[in-house]
Amino acid sequence: MVVHERFPGALVVAEESTSWPMVSRPVYLGGLGFSMKWNMGWMNDTLEYFSHDPIHRLYHHDRLTFGLLYAFTENFVLPFSHDEVVHGKASLLYKMPGDGWQRFAGVRLLLAYQFTQPGKKLNFMTNDIAQGREWAHDRELEWWLLQHPEHAGIQRLVRDLNHLYRTEPALHLQDFDAAGFRWIDCHDATQSILAYLRLGEGSEHLVVVLNFTPVPRDAYRVGVPQGGGYREIFNSDSGYYGGSNCGTGRVASEPIKWMGFDHAIAVQVPPLGAVVFKPE
Repeated sequence: MVVHERFPGALVVAEESTSWPMVSRPVYLGGLGFSMKWNMGWMNDTLEYFSHDPIHRLYHHDRLTFGLLYAFTENFVLPFSHDEVVHGKASLLYKMPGDGWQRFAGVRLLLAYQFTQPGKKLNFMTNDIAQGREWAHDRELEWWLLQHPEHAGIQRLVRDLNHLYRTEPALHLQDFDAAGFRWIDCHDATQSILAYLRLGEGSEHLVVVLNFTPVPRDAYRVGVPQGGGYREIFNSDSGYYGGSNCGTGRVASEPIKWMGFDHAIAVQVPPLGAVVFKPE
């Protein structure tokens, strides 16, 4: 691509919604030469899943797992763009079912899910403060909402997710490589829980567990790749973000074969929450 020849290091991102192959592969390999491509399939499946009342989500579990079948065929960006918060589609906050608490918890969970999935991240303005009204080009953003703790909590969550993403290589080093992701359990549709590893160099890894229902799961066991202690380094249900402070803190693994691993940890998974653990 001419842009890359003349401006090395520039990023050229395709907002492309078909399955045209090799959009983000070099021209000399027969690709179109874009740096990255929006993953519209992931976005549509994810938002469709979140639109369902949690009691029905077990019947739509494949919406969350299908995207990993093609996640590494391109250099994908995971977008929640302006197109999704205009023209009657509703803001992220009002895409969520349930009462007010569940809506805000759903936004926190959605953003944590996005940041821990493989792929680069794109969020449009107002997503980071959970604005209730749709975005409008001729109206100022509703910054005054930050006087309310639930909106300020979303802003803090986005800030901390950005920091976590930048400082933990397992979350970004292999975003475009299947070696950077491994399922722990993608089959627990009954409880609407996903668990997976994000992998960095060598033995570096993070354990991600997400609960897509408002029912907390106590002593939920997940397999882990190594023995020893694990520390909770992120919890979307923290009271700091407006959550209920349901979490684990630190936990020691057990020498139990579980989910294809030789060790396991039993953790508390918060309602409509995401937790990330790091080996100590």
